Amino acid sequence: MSTAEDIKGGLPFQSSPVKMFRICAFVAAFSIIFVSARPGIHSKDAACGYASCNPVKDGMINIHLVPHTHDDVGWLKTVDQYFYGSRNDIQNAGVQYILDSVIPELMSDPSKRFIYVEIAFFARWWRELSDSMRHVVKGLVNNGQLEFILGGWCMNDEASTHYNSIIDQQSLGFEFLRQNFGDCGRPRIGWQIDPFGHSRELASLFAQFGFDGYFFGRLDYQDKATREKNATMEMLWEASPKNLGQAAELFTGVLPNGYGPPDGFCFDQFCNDDPIMDDDRLHDYNKDDKVKHFISAVNDQAKHFTTNHLIMTMGSDFQYQNAPHWYKNMDKLIQYVNELQVTNNSTINVLYSTPSCYTYYVNKAGKKYTTKSDDFFPYASQPHEFWTGYFTSRAALKGYERKTNNFLQVCKQMDALTMLTDADNSTYNIQILREAMGVVQHHDGVSGTEKQHVAYDYAERLAYGTTECEKVVNDAYQKLLPKGSVAAPAQNFCNLLNISMCDFTENNKQFAVIVYNPVGRTVRRHLRIPVVGTSYVVMDSTGQVIQSQLLEVSVETKKIPERSGSKADHELVFAVKIPALGFNTYFIMSGSQDGKGLSYLSKKRLLKPGRDIILKNQHLSLKFNGNTGRLENMKNLRKNQDINVTSEFLFYYSFPGNNSKDIFQASGAYVFRPNDSQAHSFGPGEAYFIKGPVVSELHTYFGNTAVQVIRVYADSDAPYFESEWTVGPIDITDNYGKEVIARYNTKLKTDKTFYTDANGREILKRVLDYRETWPFNQTEIVAGNYYPVNSRIYIQDVTQNVQLTVLTDRSEGGSSLSDGSLELMVHRRVLNDDSLGVGEPLNETGADGKGLIVRGKHHVILDSIAGSARIHRDMALQGYMSPVVSFASVDYTLEEWNNNFNTMWSGLKQELPANVHMLTLEQWGGPAFPPSSSQPYLIRLEHIYENGEDPDLSKPAIVSLSNLFVPFTIESVVELTLGANLQLSQLNRLKWNKAEEQEKNSFKWHAKHRVSPNHAAKDTVLKFEQDPLIITLNPMQIRTFQVNLADGHPASTKNKFSVFS
Repeated sequence: MSTAEDIKGGLPFQSSPVKMFRICAFVAAFSIIFVSARPGIHSKDAACGYASCNPVKDGMINIHLVPHTHDDVGWLKTVDQYFYGSRNDIQNAGVQYILDSVIPELMSDPSKRFIYVEIAFFARWWRELSDSMRHVVKGLVNNGQLEFILGGWCMNDEASTHYNSIIDQQSLGFEFLRQNFGDCGRPRIGWQIDPFGHSRELASLFAQFGFDGYFFGRLDYQDKATREKNATMEMLWEASPKNLGQAAELFTGVLPNGYGPPDGFCFDQFCNDDPIMDDDRLHDYNKDDKVKHFISAVNDQAKHFTTNHLIMTMGSDFQYQNAPHWYKNMDKLIQYVNELQVTNNSTINVLYSTPSCYTYYVNKAGKKYTTKSDDFFPYASQPHEFWTGYFTSRAALKGYERKTNNFLQVCKQMDALTMLTDADNSTYNIQILREAMGVVQHHDGVSGTEKQHVAYDYAERLAYGTTECEKVVNDAYQKLLPKGSVAAPAQNFCNLLNISMCDFTENNKQFAVIVYNPVGRTVRRHLRIPVVGTSYVVMDSTGQVIQSQLLEVSVETKKIPERSGSKADHELVFAVKIPALGFNTYFIMSGSQDGKGLSYLSKKRLLKPGRDIILKNQHLSLKFNGNTGRLENMKNLRKNQDINVTSEFLFYYSFPGNNSKDIFQASGAYVFRPNDSQAHSFGPGEAYFIKGPVVSELHTYFGNTAVQVIRVYADSDAPYFESEWTVGPIDITDNYGKEVIARYNTKLKTDKTFYTDANGREILKRVLDYRETWPFNQTEIVAGNYYPVNSRIYIQDVTQNVQLTVLTDRSEGGSSLSDGSLELMVHRRVLNDDSLGVGEPLNETGADGKGLIVRGKHHVILDSIAGSARIHRDMALQGYMSPVVSFASVDYTLEEWNNNFNTMWSGLKQELPANVHMLTLEQWGGPAFPPSSSQPYLIRLEHIYENGEDPDLSKPAIVSLSNLFVPFTIESVVELTLGANLQLSQLNRLKWNKAEEQEKNSFKWHAKHRVSPNHAAKDTVLKFEQDPLIITLNPMQIRTFQVNLADGHPASTKNKFSVFS
């Protein structure tokens, strides 16, 4: 049987009869009548936070028992099935019963504690409570017995998530807690006990949320052995040493038993451990043995930690559905162990506690801690069990999640810019998509490690939320477009443009294309619109004809089964220019009376053996082999940089083990384990190219499985090419799973080094077969060198001053397995379960049952090392904040349209600096800091460059909010923590001590790079005191503001009801 740390779910599940809930409900009602009268439970003087911690005993080893449940927001069952406890044939779990059962236990004894984490579940439960029960729960929160830890909508994945979505899902949970529980509901601790590897960027975000500590359960087995030996299971994580310094440092602890209890002390109704049987008149008396065993576990754990405080997690997946099982036995454990202090002079003291109380007491101990400045990827639980497959698992869902986040940001922005009220239902509509995105961030959601039916449920939630937000965008355009009383035509959205499918454009010969840009600067992009026929004219908002090009819908696109029913036979391609936080309008007409301005009709051109093919623009030249059509050379024309490069799609055979031993570990949803270290070819395939005035393309087939389209746009403003890949169905007729990669090979000298981003923000250096904090023994030379790539990966040749960067449109696994090479896994289909909990192989069959086809894009950049950041930073931002396209019928002449409707508009009076992004712009539904008469807005501004990345753009940036927006004027601001649940001026995090040598090294580093750990904070405060509406941003800094409008609508119009009621 797998151990708690080997299996994803923490502990195995056994079937058991469902408890009689009516009995529990009766006990709860009885307790409310008699126990709620207990003095202090609802007192205004009740203490929460650190003031509510149970006392400890000096001079003793204090054992902090932390009662908890870990509730996956979807995994083997959907989130709603888990909440209600349905489909127990899959897994016996019902979250509502956990909370129902715990509350009476807390009410029975003021010393008892319980922590809760996943607000997606708690909010569902809260909505069903009576007012009297809500009053009871608030009392338990106010006196610290029920404490919220982490406080996000879910416990998000760390390898597949983007920082924008992490901040949003955490803020969603924070806001629920703030509205319902005030400051006593504010989490103080990060709690990532189940994710499969840990991101440095997430630790940085946690510090910026104001957390005092961070705990996780999964650690590489080699790393854990080293830390246990050296008693460094707790450390200070320097999560942004180059940029934010001390503001991003965080006390971090590795939990000793994954996130379960010590062996022999699982007292849940689904556990097999014996309870404490303490009546010596009865058979099977075991009290003395249990106490002895517990003391032994304490002594073993104490060897690996440095203070006289030890944390013990008492709980696991979906436990406490019958809370008395746990609490009765923990009560006995506390009583009998503590009695030994008198009878045996024992120095062990056991108490109910929480992670925050444990952190508080550890902090008071004043120890010095070693530091860590890298991350915890990749995670391996055994020599052949590297959890690196999920970096790519369910690639289609990963892409859909990223696209949906894009639309959510647009939805919130347009709601704010048009000041929609609840009469428009915008709050409700947006909340549906917020919650859907919050659920999908779960570490068995976007990670791709859920069962297939759960993946469908996630996708359905995203689709429904998108439809609801389309209503908001439509309402916003009803305010933005009309110049007078004529109503704007309805906007139509086409969410399958990536496969050249759009019912509206296929059935209309004349229509308007309205493009909204969510970036704070003017953006130039290229649109590809599915159409029927070959005679079209494209005009800009002034009526001027612009260059356009028609390309036949490719054969590989027509084969996609989800596209069945589409009539489109061509794509209409043209360049658009969209103002900052605004829109532009383009008009598509079928035909032309004089034949002028018609789109250029491209034709396929076959290869001619012996004649190389050149695709180029003013920045870039690509050379392809005339015989094979494969890329051979890439040249940056402006900087005269020339490298030989190949681009190909290959695959690894998945190892088909039976998981009986580590050496038989199979590749699965979590684990990537190739059958051998060589990537295999799909075999030869045809190639053809297309040239035109807007775009030139080369299509290359890799067997029958993969197609790559390399595109060069004529008016591109940077040295890059676009690589659109279509992969699938992956052939499994040979009974082998396969994992498909895109590989870019060069002859660059890269010294076994490559670089990947962390959740779309800071860049981390990776070295082949190396770990920074322990002597690493490599046992899987491919999988053990894979890292999560959320937005970019690159290699550098310092001898030639060349950097090759690949941007992704979703999270993927990637590596550089040899000098000059980059590879990214884009799709996988495996036929074996890896026995880590999900219980089924990752075999996505697609709409036709033959295998899922996935399409995505890479952007490949060639530039100097110093010049690359300003390209990849801007392109990555524009990638995840892409323009949103909608279509409208044109029942007017162009002149009439211009008379009745605005064709171009920007929400900003001036563009943001090139190094600044408006991460958040939304109307804010909660109570203001302090109360405001007008509807408050929430704005986050971020500096998107790191220190030293660019000679100009890495400098501090200044933004004036006083005259920034067109629709409204900002009157005042209140700066908040990153999670928007506390005024920044009120934040007072615990201070920690570093080991002396590491403290010296830290100051040496900062002196070398001319930035002090407190540089950002000091510089910001100085500027802020001069003018509160002038905002200074230092590299990688995100600042969060509640803004109050001088001309905003009354707060009551947006706050008529709470979406969290």
